[in-house]
Amino acid sequence: MTDLPGASLASLEQLQELGILPAACRSVYISGSLVRGWGNALSDVDIYVITEEDYRSETAVYVQVPLEPDTLPVEIKYVDGRRWDIEYWRTDQIQQVISKVDWSVLEGTQEVGRRLSTDELDFLERLSYAYPLAGADWLGSRQKQLADSGLRSVMVARALNSVDTYTQDVVGQLEAGDVESSVLSVKIAFGYAMDALLAFEGEYGQNAKWRARRFRTAGPTIVTFDQYWAIETMQSFDPSAPRAWVEEALRLCQHVSMEVSV
Repeated sequence: MTDLPGASLASLEQLQELGILPAACRSVYISGSLVRGWGNALSDVDIYVITEEDYRSETAVYVQVPLEPDTLPVEIKYVDGRRWDIEYWRTDQIQQVISKVDWSVLEGTQEVGRRLSTDELDFLERLSYAYPLAGADWLGSRQKQLADSGLRSVMVARALNSVDTYTQDVVGQLEAGDVESSVLSVKIAFGYAMDALLAFEGEYGQNAKWRARRFRTAGPTIVTFDQYWAIETMQSFDPSAPRAWVEEALRLCQHVSMEVSV
C-alpha cells in the first residue's frame, strides 16, 4: 500500500507535532481525492481520527450532525502550503451512521436514504477507499461491515426516488409548454440518474465535480461514457429549439431508471 496515491501526504508524527492527535485512537486514516489519485496541487488532505471519547480543542470548529453526540470536531491546518481537514469521529457515531444503511432500512416506511446527511454520506463514501495511518485492523473491519451493508441499494434507491420526482416535473412542464423550466429540471434529473447508475456500480460519491472521474472508474455498460458526456456537456443543445435536447436527456434518465435495480 505504500505506493497508493496520497499515502505520503500525512503522517502520525506530523499530527503529533501539530498537537492535534489524541493520546488514544482506534484508527487514523486519510481519504478523499488525493488518495484516489484524482487530486491536484490545490486539493485538501482529508484526515479522519477515530476515538472512543470526545475530542476537545479550542482551535476546532464543531459541525452539527444528526447523531449522538450531535457535533463533529474539525481541525483545519495548513502544512507545507496545503490545507488539511481533520475530522474527529467517535466509534459510536460511526456505528450510528452505518446502521442507517442496514438492510432493514430498505424494509421501512421512511423514504430510503433521507436520514443520511451530506456529512454522513461523505464519510461512508470515503471510508470505502480509506488508507490507514494507524489502526489498519479496525479500519478493515469497518470497511467490511460497510461492504456487507445495504449501502449500495440505499444509495441507488435514494437517487432513483429523486430521478422519478424530477422526470415527472419534466413531463409536466413539457406538456404545459414550459420548456425553459424543463431544461433546468431535466439537468437535475440527469444528475440523479447518473448518481443512481454509479451507485449501482459501487461508486457512492455525491459531489458532481467528480462525476466524470467516477464514471471513468466505474465503466458502466448501461450508459457509455460518450452518452453520459454528451448530455452532461449539452453537446446537442440548441437554444432556439431546446425541447429536442430535453427529450433526449429525459429518455436517458428513463432508461437508467428501468435498467438499474435496487
